[in-house]
Amino acid sequence: MALIVQKYGGTSVGSLERIQHVADKVIQAKQQGHDIIVVLSAMTGETDRLIQLARAIHDQPNPREYDVLVSTGEQVTIALLSIALHARGYHARSYTGWQAGIETCSTHKRARITKINGQAIQDDIANGHIPVVAGFQGIDSSGNITTLGRGGSDTTAVALAAAFKAKECQIFTDVDGVYTTDPRIVPEARRLPIVTFEEMLELASLGAKVLQIRAVEFAGKYNVPVRVLSTFNEGPGTLITFEDSSMEQALVSGIAFDRNQAKLTVCGIPDAPGVAKYILGAVSEKNIDVDMIVQNVPGVDQTIDFSFTVHRDDYPIALEVLKEVSTQLNAKGVVGDDKIAKLSIVGVGMRSHAGVATTMFKALGEEGINIQLISTSEIKISVVVNEKHLESGTRCLHSAFGLHLEHP
Repeated sequence: MALIVQKYGGTSVGSLERIQHVADKVIQAKQQGHDIIVVLSAMTGETDRLIQLARAIHDQPNPREYDVLVSTGEQVTIALLSIALHARGYHARSYTGWQAGIETCSTHKRARITKINGQAIQDDIANGHIPVVAGFQGIDSSGNITTLGRGGSDTTAVALAAAFKAKECQIFTDVDGVYTTDPRIVPEARRLPIVTFEEMLELASLGAKVLQIRAVEFAGKYNVPVRVLSTFNEGPGTLITFEDSSMEQALVSGIAFDRNQAKLTVCGIPDAPGVAKYILGAVSEKNIDVDMIVQNVPGVDQTIDFSFTVHRDDYPIALEVLKEVSTQLNAKGVVGDDKIAKLSIVGVGMRSHAGVATTMFKALGEEGINIQLISTSEIKISVVVNEKHLESGTRCLHSAFGLHLEHP
């Protein structure tokens, strides 16, 4: 029998009624002849509730105890689903991360999986039982409970699928697949039947919320086919897989966006070697991730401007850092804007087609949208625009590239 890993997110197990529904779906797959490993998230909002409890006591909770606390949410759902399966006459056994043999590094709050010792789960499967595993968590070499970061249950599921050589890893959520863009912004958005790992990685990193980035990386590394499905509606979902020569190469597969962006510019810096390293080094010391970077060529006064984007939450700290750096570099000053957004087009077909950027820039220009920064790679183009233009920009690009059509 083929093994399938099924992962159900927080909305899928958000109530007892929904857990009963998940039990029925697991049994349906079992009756179709599959061996099943189930991975669960905590109920919707439960992890946030636990975090709030910790921060009500201390605004910077001890990392080890933080992980002990927030890992308990999944313990509730795996036990409840196992009880529901037993009530239907099926043998099920719940596993916390450490009981499932998921070993990680010792970095609390964002640990990485290093090894899976899955003998207990393997024995369960051999006996026809259904292992129900807590997502988002593991154990380090010292026996400490660790968590994998928000959305980490996706990574747990993909890692188990890789370890047990599953036929497919099915991610059940409240949407029925990966869309050309957010249907709430563009009602004509289409569900994509197939997306490559490469495209999905770009879409996830650029703002699409369907899958955790690390889960996509893991799936690509170990060649685990991943299918995004709806818990509540039947359908084929979206298969995420390697690029196939038989796949129709759409020019652009999807549009992603990120509202939570801010832009900073150090103006009038005397041109000298090492300026970029000095600026970005100061920012990185505050553990701030930098995204898009642009440095212009020296002007007639032999000065440059250096611009980059950060997450909006990091903007106040980054601005203070740059004010100090500006003085040290004898620059003319610092300007910032925390009302920007990033808009991106993604598609493996861009590799073999010219004129994609022209189409993008023309569409935005005709919509009266000014582009502030541009960043490109083989399969994506990202631009920074004023936040107020995000939705109209998304709609005009969706139309310009024919993404509303069945075969764009």
